Amino acid sequence: MATDFRNGEFPRPGREALDGYLWLARVFDKARAARNGTIFDYIYPCPMDRGVFDRWGITARVFDAALENAHNDDEILAWIKARVPADRRDDANGWLLEEKSANLDRQDEEEGVVVA
Repeated sequence: MATDFRNGEFPRPGREALDGYLWLARVFDKARAARNGTIFDYIYPCPMDRGVFDRWGITARVFDAALENAHNDDEILAWIKARVPADRRDDANGWLLEEKSANLDRQDEEEGVVVA
């Protein structure tokens, strides 16, 4: 997945799950773009990133450090699964789907995501 948002590409949708972890694909894309200086007008870590991190029990600094060794979805997924148990994953997912659903809808609309 490209992490250069300067050319009209977007991070993956927040509802796109990686093995049950909502937001992980999106925050992984944004964190890599921030590290590479290609985040354009996105914000990392944004309030939703921090809200998910809080529920996962990690910080942006810890997540950023994981990028040193996690270069693809499988690697970041293995990293997160080793640190974030299912109950914390489910808490974050519930927060996103229940309390932040309008934010997710707005992101999807702005980024042209077609919900199946």
